[in-house]
Amino acid sequence: MAQARLQVLGTLIQREVLFQRAEREKLLPTEDEITAIINQQKQASGMTDDDFQKSLVAQNLTMEALREDGRKNIAIQKLQDKYSSKITVNDKEVEDFYNGNRERFVSARGVALAMVMVDPADNSAQRITDDAKSEAEAKLKIDNIAQQLKGGADFATVARAKSEDATSITRGGDIGFASEDDLKQNGFPPELVTKLFSMEAGDITDPVRFNNTKWYIFKLAEKRLQTQNLTLESPGVRQQITQALIKQRSDILNAALLEVALNDAKIVNNMAGTMLANPSNLGLRPASSSAVNSQSATTPTTTPQPAAPATTPLAGRGCKSEGDRVEEALTILKRLARV
Repeated sequence: MAQARLQVLGTLIQREVLFQRAEREKLLPTEDEITAIINQQKQASGMTDDDFQKSLVAQNLTMEALREDGRKNIAIQKLQDKYSSKITVNDKEVEDFYNGNRERFVSARGVALAMVMVDPADNSAQRITDDAKSEAEAKLKIDNIAQQLKGGADFATVARAKSEDATSITRGGDIGFASEDDLKQNGFPPELVTKLFSMEAGDITDPVRFNNTKWYIFKLAEKRLQTQNLTLESPGVRQQITQALIKQRSDILNAALLEVALNDAKIVNNMAGTMLANPSNLGLRPASSSAVNSQSATTPTTTPQPAAPATTPLAGRGCKSEGDRVEEALTILKRLARV
């Protein structure tokens, strides 16, 4: 618990100092930008406005708090983009990376798939609106989906409306490319693997059941019959290397930016001070009065004091009452991951 508290508070401190840096550099988003980001999140989740409001209530979150989180996220992203946008990668750097990592550029034999999944288990807790809750309901639902697809229904539309897998709902069924080895390692029956490689792009399988549990229907988006070594002139290779190098350098710049922001900020981690003041229980609770009285009766001591309060608003975030600090911080972090 003590370790979790330090880690959570450390993350919140890093986020706050980056936001303050963005504020000083006048990189705060407009209200329209915040609204646009929230709307994108709602659309990506597939939630109706009513479902979205219920989700906020379930997380004990107000729209004002969500917008404030969005404001900080966008501001920090703008700050990072300000510096990473200056990164350049030349042709020689791309060629050097390729020559030093040729083994990474292989087009494996495999398939790109989309899927619809139906699970006979109760998934209502995951906000699956069209949820089969029994073996019979799952079989009936997957057969109805198969009939819709055979009748010419759009696969992506059906996946978003009927699938019980969060990824396929969000991405219209698309689950990406998998090599033949990937398929086998993920439990695809041998006869299904063979079937997929005999299909043509756009073909759809009959319903298939894995391990006597979930039902699937797959659509073949692409197939590669041979494993081939890629060259720098193969489609997408130069772009892939360029993006990888930019990402690598962006990570380094972001780390440097955080160090500078931390150096410029005035921070006192009051939680750490409390832990040092109560080493026997790492600050998880105040020392009991009996323990203090017993200690005072035997040995005169000077009780260590927590670090002095900081002069910035950030300090207040680390000196709340012990009871709810970690739960609140963990809730904030989970919320940030969704914004």
